[in-house]
Amino acid sequence: MNVTVLKPAPSPAPKPAAQVLALPVVAKRPQWIAGLGRVLGESVAPPVVVLGVLLLIWQIAFSGAGSGLPAPTDVWEQSRELITSPFFVYGTQDIGLGWRVLTSLERVAYGFGLAAVVGVLVGAILGQSALMMRGFDPIFQVLRTVPPLAWLPISLAAFMDSGPSAIFVIFITAIWPIIINTAAGVRAIPQDYRNVAAVLRLNQIEFFFKIMVPSAAPYIFSGLRIGVGLSWLAIVAAEMLTGGVGIGFFIWDAWNSSRLTDIIVALVYIGLTGFVLDRLVGWIGRVVSRGTTE
Repeated sequence: MNVTVLKPAPSPAPKPAAQVLALPVVAKRPQWIAGLGRVLGESVAPPVVVLGVLLLIWQIAFSGAGSGLPAPTDVWEQSRELITSPFFVYGTQDIGLGWRVLTSLERVAYGFGLAAVVGVLVGAILGQSALMMRGFDPIFQVLRTVPPLAWLPISLAAFMDSGPSAIFVIFITAIWPIIINTAAGVRAIPQDYRNVAAVLRLNQIEFFFKIMVPSAAPYIFSGLRIGVGLSWLAIVAAEMLTGGVGIGFFIWDAWNSSRLTDIIVALVYIGLTGFVLDRLVGWIGRVVSRGTTE
């Protein structure tokens, strides 16, 4: 009798222990680097490219021998010191454009500051009454169209001094858009806000700072931005005739001396300063109104 002996099946070979593989860690850029790259790509690169193209066109168009205007390379060669050293002082009238701009800005600060205070207060008062608005608005619309230089002879006759005359020209030029916009902003305050002020029994000063200014801030700062631009235009024009050491007189003196390259550099200074003033007033408006002026 044959007996079959069953052998046990061989046990499987033990499996190697599982290994946990670490994935490569991707370096994450800091948030400020990403934000900086976004700003450079969206806000800086486009104007830089456009500026480069315009300079190239300017160089090609005016690089000939018979050109009436200097090319960018000529401006750099002949007025390099004005560009690289804005704060040099060689004498009473021989100073850098940086000092001249600061002198003009000092006059703008006086004239525009006074126009801002008076304009906001007058606009707030007129905005309370529709009848007063109808009476004064045509007068304001007529006066705001008078060019800044048209006020200069009257201011010189009244003050008999170039300094106060220039400040008055700035004031009378900048005040009209501030008054008009402030009055429009006050008229646009919702009636519910006025009802709340009446319930809380706010006096006129409390109503002005707690209700009127926050509600009308977009209108007020729109007028202020227009006013500061007009102020900068007015001081440059006034200084051409009143003299001094401001940026406007520098342009007039450079024209009399046939220094076109210096005039071009001064125009760049004027444009950049006006841009900074506009952005500064806009930033203050966003802070005061908590972003509602956007």
